[in-house]
Amino acid sequence: MHHNSLVTIICTCYNQHEYVTACLDSVISQDYSNIEIIIVDDCSTDDSKLVIENWIKSNLTVRFLSNETNLGITKSFNNAARYATGTYLVDLAADDLLLPHFTSSLVKKFNQSRHNNLGIVYGNAALVDHYGDFKSYYFDVNTSNKVLKKRVTGDIYTTVLTGGDSICSVSAMIKKAAFDQLQGYDESLAYEDLDFWIRCSRNYSFDFLDDVIMQKRNVQASLSSNFSKKNNRLARQMYASTYSILTNTLQLNSKIEEDLALQKRVHHSIIHSFKNGYYQLTFKYVFLRAKLSWRKIAYHYTD
Repeated sequence: MHHNSLVTIICTCYNQHEYVTACLDSVISQDYSNIEIIIVDDCSTDDSKLVIENWIKSNLTVRFLSNETNLGITKSFNNAARYATGTYLVDLAADDLLLPHFTSSLVKKFNQSRHNNLGIVYGNAALVDHYGDFKSYYFDVNTSNKVLKKRVTGDIYTTVLTGGDSICSVSAMIKKAAFDQLQGYDESLAYEDLDFWIRCSRNYSFDFLDDVIMQKRNVQASLSSNFSKKNNRLARQMYASTYSILTNTLQLNSKIEEDLALQKRVHHSIIHSFKNGYYQLTFKYVFLRAKLSWRKIAYHYTD
């Protein structure tokens, strides 16, 4: 692999006019020069498009895609990825910030990793608030900013299935060949990362860079904040998407250990959906857990 491989950074924006300039400035401030920038505005209702257009006046080599209708993040990113010519892809939200060594560090990790068939490399992130003030780290660190708990690398499929904090999706770099082979993000889903990490980890190795390489902004309007809301349209879509993802994962599993890992996440989803009042979905999850239990019995009799 070339040490100066082209990296395509795709910045998706929807109503993030307050943050998008700082985000894009962090991209052009990278200490790695071989970068292709694609910006997508997903039909923002604020003045994000105007802010981006003004920024582009000083950065003419950028490709700007302005959606005429709101397509959502998954479809917007997939559309942009079709224009990408880089060896690697970065999925950057317009309210996040890359630290200057983000790109160079991840490309170096791709080149030096001990794992074969590598699909994704990711690092740690600092979590900041609306004002950019530090709150915490995605993965807890010691006084040297190194993670307290060692990350699983290589074949992490069962780790991803189990859930928890197995991946920091915002700090990831994806091999474009892997993204294309998996046909990108599933556009039928309300959010993209869990499904993609599951499918990618089934076929490719992952590696972790033990370094804080970006800032993730935690704001009320962020997509992840909707999971804790009751009787919210987007929350319902996200819960339904999670159920679809976990149901589809059954087809990918081939070992009892993988089913047991999936069962842990299903159990967590039962508690979460019930607690937030999605009772019909809770019943579906209970049925899915029963199906996994029956498969466990089937594994026992085929051994």
